[in-house]
Amino acid sequence: MLEPLPGAPARPEALDRRLAEAVRSRGPGYRPRTHHLRDGRPRFTNRLALEKSPYLLQHAHNPVDWWPWGEAAFAEARRLGRPVFLSVGYSTCHWCHVMERESFEDEATARLLNERYVAVKVDREERPDVDQVYMTAVQLLTGGGGWPMSVWLTPDKEPFFGGTYFPPRARGGLRGFPAILEEVAAVWEGDAGRVRQATEAITGAVRTAFAASEPPAEALPGPAAIERAVEAVAARFDAQHGGLRGAPKFPSSLPVRLLLRHHRRARDPRSLEMAVITLERMAAGGIHDQVGGGFHRYSTDERWLVPHFEKMLYDNALLALAYAEAWQVTRRPDFARVVRTTLDDVLRELTAPEGGFFSATDADSEGVEGKHFVWSEAELRQVLGADAGRFARHYGVTAEGNWEGVNVLHVPRPDEAEWEALAPARAALLAIRSRRPHPARDEKVLASWNGLMISAMAFGGRVLAEPRWVEAARRAADFALGSLVKDGRLQRAWLGGAAGPPAFLDDHAFLAQGLLDLFEATFEPRWLAEALALAEALERRFGDAERGGWFVTADDHERLLVREKPTHDGAEPSGASVAVQVMLRLAAFTANERWRERAERALRHHAPSLEASPLAFGELLLGLDLATDAVREVVLLWPEGTPPPEPFLAVLRQTFLPSRALLGAAEGPALEALGAVSAVA
Repeated sequence: MLEPLPGAPARPEALDRRLAEAVRSRGPGYRPRTHHLRDGRPRFTNRLALEKSPYLLQHAHNPVDWWPWGEAAFAEARRLGRPVFLSVGYSTCHWCHVMERESFEDEATARLLNERYVAVKVDREERPDVDQVYMTAVQLLTGGGGWPMSVWLTPDKEPFFGGTYFPPRARGGLRGFPAILEEVAAVWEGDAGRVRQATEAITGAVRTAFAASEPPAEALPGPAAIERAVEAVAARFDAQHGGLRGAPKFPSSLPVRLLLRHHRRARDPRSLEMAVITLERMAAGGIHDQVGGGFHRYSTDERWLVPHFEKMLYDNALLALAYAEAWQVTRRPDFARVVRTTLDDVLRELTAPEGGFFSATDADSEGVEGKHFVWSEAELRQVLGADAGRFARHYGVTAEGNWEGVNVLHVPRPDEAEWEALAPARAALLAIRSRRPHPARDEKVLASWNGLMISAMAFGGRVLAEPRWVEAARRAADFALGSLVKDGRLQRAWLGGAAGPPAFLDDHAFLAQGLLDLFEATFEPRWLAEALALAEALERRFGDAERGGWFVTADDHERLLVREKPTHDGAEPSGASVAVQVMLRLAAFTANERWRERAERALRHHAPSLEASPLAFGELLLGLDLATDAVREVVLLWPEGTPPPEPFLAVLRQTFLPSRALLGAAEGPALEALGAVSAVA
């Protein structure tokens, strides 16, 4: 029998047997993520041991009696008459790890949770719907948000209190977590009226936040929304460091791809300058992994110097696309180099043997943030010998370091020739680094993020003539359309041979976009056909026939407080913003105007929000740019049995043509197959 969790209700023996078997099945090499050990085995095991999510499994041996999200947890809260404590995070979240070590691994805190709450854990990457609804509640309550997210709910899933990270004791203006647990439980048990009042106010505010405040516009929004967004960027632009002024700095905060399109449309040199400065400074900063390639999640300072060291698949996909388009506009070799090192890093670190792409790598290794990535001057001198001085000058290395006594590599004065000359030194450091303990890797394969990386690999491979990336995109697409489909329906995530839950709006939209980019890179009709099938499912399951646009969840999905529609583009684009682009591209590929009509209905639905806050919709404005531009339809035909005409492909590679539809086929059966796909669209 398993050791009881402190203060928790007794579990059925059958459940204990299942939990024990789940731990045994992980084999003798299993290293439980907990400091509560006896003879190397975990003292405590909770229901999360039965889950697949890497984030949930990280908490499977906390002394907290965690439940996964589901009706069973809320039924238990109703049975016991207790509130629900909901904790939401993701596996590579640094502050999630901190709160786990400080609070969820603490037996006294666990006892308090177990005696007075039903505790529920959610992986935000598996359940973005749950995350967004309750993040809205937290933002309304506190004026901010983030992860770990902590929300107190009634057994009917209604929030009445919330926040993000709480320390174990009062610190820096934050109240201690155990004190908050005690106080909230006391209010729940002794002042039902106060809880009811808070619940009604917060739940009503959340529903209001997601309700459409204005009817859809009669007319399609015009390019003026793009102009307003560019003016908003210019007003807050950091001319010295790029991006928007202030810290922290996220790569997504400045819409580089929109600025490139505005420059093309308006011939405005200022737009190109803002995009180029930002791309230059990010590439030179510590947010860019100078040794291995790829980008960390965000910079803690205004100079892009010290990052939070997570690497997210979606960030690297979106940045690879931005640098590839910037190369088309400027032909700068350093921008092409960033694309190459970023996508090669994904192939090396985030590609599953089955073909899909993993989700992320952690910020921490050996319990220390950034340890895998940073260097002391002494280490560099030991590894590089006579080349150490030259390397240190180029990468800003000093004896005292630039962060906590060590060095985050960056490039104070970029020099392309020096970068080339230091290639052997970087290779030596990468070899040394590969032998260090690696950050944990989240090996979920998410449909949405895989769609983004398929786009990046396909587009980057086409533009820079790199067939390895196109092949990686092809393998990932095959994987997604096989292993991520169950009973004919796309699923959200895959891990360890199992897929689920059913996919969301962004999964359909991002994957369809990726397949269209793969079609343009290969001219294989099957990718266009699969993109069409996904778009049909998207419209059927997520479309709002009354007001236009799309919901985040399908029509048969679990009902939460609200059925959400995307309200902005964040670090990831919204599913609606990408769906608009997919529909417009399908209209161009197939000459079927029903696709354009769906996109324009969505743009009219979002027009009031675009009018009020254009900078909140950077990705949707890419769709508006496409909708208000003349799409160039480029069709290549060549004799059967010969390769595609390279001179034409070279011109297309080098030309920045965001409003395009590229089709190609050899005469004969390939051309007939392409025609058959278009005919049924």
